Amino acid sequence: MLIVFTTTPDRQQAESLAEAIVNKRLAACVQILPEMTSFYFWEGKVQKEPEHLLLIKTLESSYEALEAFILENHSYDEPEIVAVEASEVSEGYLKWLEGYVDRS
Repeated sequence: MLIVFTTTPDRQQAESLAEAIVNKRLAACVQILPEMTSFYFWEGKVQKEPEHLLLIKTLESSYEALEAFILENHSYDEPEIVAVEASEVSEGYLKWLEGYVDRS
């Protein structure tokens, strides 16, 4: 199982992206965290912007399709897309995830 992180500039885009990802079976669950403040270096200077963090639960076999979908549907020129492998996952949760996410 992978947990993929991405951020959006507002709640509306976060919800739209999350719903589309789940509807396309690229992930079984997407959680949207409340607004936070991000500081990052972009276009030659430090930026400060509000963002929402999405936690996307998927399988390794779906990562490439998920990444391509985010890149195609995100408003940022270079969206954050970071995946971490879960070292431990409860058996029931993993079975549920595997039963939903499209592995093709």
